[in-house]
Amino acid sequence: MVTSYPLPEGFSEIEVFGIGTALLVEALLGLILNGLTILSFYKIRELRTPSNLLIISLAVADSALCINAFVAAFSSFLSTWHRHHLWQCTIRYWPYGSDGCQIHGFQGFVAALSSISSCAAIAWDRYHQYCTRSKLHWSTSISVVLFAWGFAAFWSMMPLFGWGEYDYEPLRTCCTLDYSKADRNFISFLFPLAFFEYLIPLFIMMTAYQSIYQKLKKSGPVKMNTGLPVKSLMICWGPYSLLCFYAIIQDATILSPKLRMMPALLAKMSPAVNAYIYGLGNENYRGGIWQFLTGQKMEKSETDNKSN
Repeated sequence: MVTSYPLPEGFSEIEVFGIGTALLVEALLGLILNGLTILSFYKIRELRTPSNLLIISLAVADSALCINAFVAAFSSFLSTWHRHHLWQCTIRYWPYGSDGCQIHGFQGFVAALSSISSCAAIAWDRYHQYCTRSKLHWSTSISVVLFAWGFAAFWSMMPLFGWGEYDYEPLRTCCTLDYSKADRNFISFLFPLAFFEYLIPLFIMMTAYQSIYQKLKKSGPVKMNTGLPVKSLMICWGPYSLLCFYAIIQDATILSPKLRMMPALLAKMSPAVNAYIYGLGNENYRGGIWQFLTGQKMEKSETDNKSN
């Protein structure tokens, strides 16, 4: 079933194509970098540790978010093609129908929430590595991963059952949480969602990396960039959160559609950013990726999960 919509006011053909291109670049870059992370974990035995399982959880979540972005990019290009070839320059084409919109919104939300929770889990693990010198066991690592994904799935399913709602983004090429109504249903869903799936993970990351910084500072110059993970989370997901909270006090639809699309584009940058921080920026993991690509033996590092 195909659903058609008017082209949202404020978007031109070139802007539709530009947004689709940006989504495609984000999706491909994120898939390549996170795919390297996952394949290296699978192929290099030295990387298969309980701590690195948390990084794999993040990479899988971010890969799923890239697939979500790829669907949105494809819809953007398909919309442009559909209009040009039928000479109908005001038609919007979503190829998957209303059920597809719900599935797309659910899949994207599971991936996004699991990604944020995995970042917090990695911070929690690094706190114990550096501050308490305790090692993570497989049973604990697996339990943390299952909890992160299960909790993300719970919150993502709620809009499918009527608590919250998934609907089209302003460009109508992808679906996400509908903030346009900002009714009691949306507000009652947003506050616990934001508390459990954004504010608590952000608090865990801030306190963990601050504690690591204070611990390392006592030993001399701090080589680990302890502020980067927190900054990246706030930059990628902060604008999206602010948009949702803004909708509570003001009608968000008065903002231009292009402005409302920016938080979604920033959020879909997070897979590539996370792959750089937690995979390529991790000394041991970077060595494992190098070994996977070149066959050269990975050198043993003195510290595990060191982030540059």
